[in-house]
Amino acid sequence: MTPANHPPAPDRTPGDDPTHPPANATDTDLAVEIRGFVKRYTPRKGEPTTAVDRLDLHVEHGSIHGLLGPNGAGKTTTIETLVGLRAPTAGTVRVLGVDPRADRDHIRRAVAVQPQHAAVFNHQTVAELLRAWASFHPEPDDPDAVIERMGLTASRDVRVHRLSGGQRQRLLVGTALVSRPLLLVLDEPSTGLDPNAREDLWEAVRAYRADGGTVLLSTHSMEEAAALCDRISVLDHGRVAAEGTAESLIEEHAPGGTLADVFRTVTTRAAEGGEEAA
Repeated sequence: MTPANHPPAPDRTPGDDPTHPPANATDTDLAVEIRGFVKRYTPRKGEPTTAVDRLDLHVEHGSIHGLLGPNGAGKTTTIETLVGLRAPTAGTVRVLGVDPRADRDHIRRAVAVQPQHAAVFNHQTVAELLRAWASFHPEPDDPDAVIERMGLTASRDVRVHRLSGGQRQRLLVGTALVSRPLLLVLDEPSTGLDPNAREDLWEAVRAYRADGGTVLLSTHSMEEAAALCDRISVLDHGRVAAEGTAESLIEEHAPGGTLADVFRTVTTRAAEGGEEAA
């Protein structure tokens, strides 16, 4: 994955507003619209591999949408395609109304990605790093406000290489939030966090959504998905095996159970071919 945020393209016209899409953008209520998305990889030797197979995915503006799925389900390929790093083999992909491959400049300005691992300047302090990251963007958030929101006030003058794993993870999310993105893509954001730090992170994500932001959250944590997500898509073998709110998924697929039970049920069924993925 790419670093926690895409700096704006250097040839951007002065005065461009990153909060408004290009003139050719589609007017839609959806922040993400994927229809019939297929991604195949063809090695020099051997048979082609299908990573994503006719995937349909819709993410509404102002929502937190979760992606659950076992390793190899197609989550990473989908995210990389959403931010323009990969081209679909077939199907249509629209993010904030535009084709992410054709309108890379707009995607860089309006979408922030926090991957599980990213390269940052290890010898800067937390405050220095966030100020530097803010300088890449025309209308950034206040770095000090982001530091407070991410629960890093006591670490603001600590150099990045001295942070704990959990502090570094929260800092990565902070570098994504400082740009005031329209769409925030989070990949396993709470990995390595203790319960208090995790709750701080969740509150920051909720606050971002409350301000009108949209989140696409890839996670293996059923607790995180249930706590944060307005809707959840469970992916398996490159398709959506089940989708809905946490409550509706439990009611339909694991009455009286948990989201973990839903996950086991629908991924096992998809693997066995017992039910066509939705």
